[in-house]
Amino acid sequence: MNRTRALAVLAAATALLAGCARGGGTPAEPAESRPVTASAPPTTSPSPAGRTPEGTLLVADFGSDTVTFVDPAQGPLASVEVGTAPYGLVVGADGRAWVATAEGVAVVDTGTRTRLALVPYQTATGPVTTGEYRGGGMGIALSPDGRRVYVGVNVPGGDGTLEVIDTTALRVTDRVPVGRRPFDVDVSRDGSEVYATNHDSFDVTVVRADSLRTRRIEVAPYGTEGGLGSWLKPHYTAVSPTDGRLLLPFEGERLVMVDPRTGRQEIRPMTADTHQHGVTVTPDGTLLTVGTGPIDPDTDRGPSLTVRTPDGSERVIPLDGPHEDVAVSADGRTAYVTGGFTRDGFWDGLTVVDLTDGSTHRLPAGSRPLGIAVLQGVLPITPGSRSPVPDPA
Repeated sequence: MNRTRALAVLAAATALLAGCARGGGTPAEPAESRPVTASAPPTTSPSPAGRTPEGTLLVADFGSDTVTFVDPAQGPLASVEVGTAPYGLVVGADGRAWVATAEGVAVVDTGTRTRLALVPYQTATGPVTTGEYRGGGMGIALSPDGRRVYVGVNVPGGDGTLEVIDTTALRVTDRVPVGRRPFDVDVSRDGSEVYATNHDSFDVTVVRADSLRTRRIEVAPYGTEGGLGSWLKPHYTAVSPTDGRLLLPFEGERLVMVDPRTGRQEIRPMTADTHQHGVTVTPDGTLLTVGTGPIDPDTDRGPSLTVRTPDGSERVIPLDGPHEDVAVSADGRTAYVTGGFTRDGFWDGLTVVDLTDGSTHRLPAGSRPLGIAVLQGVLPITPGSRSPVPDPA
């Protein structure tokens, strides 16, 4: 694709762009941006009988106010109300899920499928709404010791914040400014740094976990021409398990590898030639990247899942329709790609990808699912219990 041509076209049509090309301001999807009343103090939802099996999928229903538990072979098992328009989620070693909603961070016992609490944000984000540009939590991550949750909070029309939640006290203890629309939040393996990937400011904010000091690293391999109207922005980041570098894919053409200590960047070619969003990385360093579809249908390829091995070789698996995020089974043989998508074209399910032969099939899964996790060793817990420190091995 001729990105110079694409940038010129996009800059001329900024006011008409929808989806992740837009910045703050009026949402492009008014039908989804209904005002709602902020939820009451944290409550507990009814719990279905039995415990959630290991290997169950948990998805954030961005088109609703729930998370849905999904049997990877059969489909939805149950849903739990968490708060308006849940976006990202993360699950700790104790089986508690932390879900970034428009209202606050919901805490869910995944063993008993019960909401334990809703931790409100300290950042003022305006009225609670739904839709792509709603205020509230987006990316979310846990510290390695399970003691802190870090959530990127979007402030419509302005810079976001990173809020820190104490997982024992269930309250926000700190917050620090980051860039615009923090799509993703990640933590270094040793827990010393937190990384907020800021879509609309073309950057990653590196936050020291001990002092909350920050530094900005611009990540813009195509430049920043077009500003809020540009499509060529960072979306999601994976942290390399081998050297700690940040891995940010762009357009199925370029993988930017950022050293968060120095800001030094290395760019390597990619082959999918499609607009890219969600990423994950396996323990052996294999990177999986979701291709959402073309910017220019005349020149770009359709939706796909790129599987990139540590030596840089890539396998591009075509997908049917737009997707957003991806998780991998514990045995590394299956990928689950959510169909929620942050733009038009989303659907209520996920695609199951056999990573051995590349075959795919669709599975129903909640309402516009975005964030996803595969539950491992799920145990029921009691309200107020703290995540145990995981085995560093």
